[in-house]
Amino acid sequence: MNSLSNKNILLGVTGGIAAYKAAEIVRNLKKSGAQVRVLMTDASKEFITPLTMQALSGNPVSSNLLDTEAEAAMGHIELAKWADAILVAPCTANSLARLASGAGDDLLTAVSLAFDGNFCVAPAMNQAMWRDKRTQENIKSIQAKDIKVFGPDSGEQACGDTGLGRMMSPEMLVDLMSNLFSSGSLEKKKIVITAGPTQEPIDPVRYITNKSSGKMGYAIAQSALDLGAEVILISGPVQINPPSNLHLVNVKTAEDMYKAAMHHSKKSDVFIGTAAVADYKPSEVKGSKIKKGQKDTLRISMRENKDILKAVSKLSPKPFVVGFAAETEDLIENAKKKLVNKELDLIVANDVSNESIGFDSDENEVTLLTGSEELELTIASKDKISRTLLDFISGKLD
Repeated sequence: MNSLSNKNILLGVTGGIAAYKAAEIVRNLKKSGAQVRVLMTDASKEFITPLTMQALSGNPVSSNLLDTEAEAAMGHIELAKWADAILVAPCTANSLARLASGAGDDLLTAVSLAFDGNFCVAPAMNQAMWRDKRTQENIKSIQAKDIKVFGPDSGEQACGDTGLGRMMSPEMLVDLMSNLFSSGSLEKKKIVITAGPTQEPIDPVRYITNKSSGKMGYAIAQSALDLGAEVILISGPVQINPPSNLHLVNVKTAEDMYKAAMHHSKKSDVFIGTAAVADYKPSEVKGSKIKKGQKDTLRISMRENKDILKAVSKLSPKPFVVGFAAETEDLIENAKKKLVNKELDLIVANDVSNESIGFDSDENEVTLLTGSEELELTIASKDKISRTLLDFISGKLD
């Protein structure tokens, strides 16, 4: 499994001759399954065109901090939230100095200040500039700020000199980026995840369902794979291509999901119930289509479905059980009640009344709750939320 699959990588390109290699970096990142956006400084456009980077990445290129169209949505903040990791390649001596100083007056430095994650630079400059004491001080300064430095390599340079300062190869840089997502903290752990909606039939052509897209559950499955886990994904009907290298179990009804969950959760280490399982189902499923006009009012008698989370919590041995509380009011209070009533180890509370997050959105904002802890995860991509969630879970396992 390539650990860059479905990761959001922001590539910053600064104004050095090695900028032409940025095209190959984008190509290799895309080949590895990453989603790529490119941020270019004005100087970098003298070496490679934005049109080239847009064509290779499949996304518009960002470059101007004061672009009124982008800034209407706080462009630098949006980029920082979108990215799972940032790579600046090439990173010139000037850009190193600006990152070290904490400047924030262009798009690259503003994004660096707003981003909370793996920020990496690949220095590229003349060997004399690399050896300069001020450059070396800047390197130490950015490393103290948790910015990772990839390279440089030694070799022949564009000016004809030979020595340290040459940017690492695009292939090596992509390998190093991949390693950022390969911690293996869940290696040899079996994780069962439910995702998506269920469909409770009324007659042969109609059913009751909900708005769940399955995006959160699928993002968690991908992150679990990246961390080395064996993953079983029990999914209701969704319009998402599943990650490779997992065991996919397709279901439709809550009863189907219950049976699959009980079967696969035996001897599992973690159970994560992200699925929006229908609480009720029709007491009777009609054998033929209900015709319109037979009655002024259609009444459907409903009965309760089995509680999957509560049932998994009763297993012996019991896995680490994680539930989701999708609430529209009294978020934390209702989530805490569900945590206790279903005997969960962890519950993830999210406000589905906020249309910018939750159902069918690519972003989410949640609070992780245990019996003694409360951790708020501010709005971020579901990929980033899922990684933080699994890091939290891995810290709770033996």
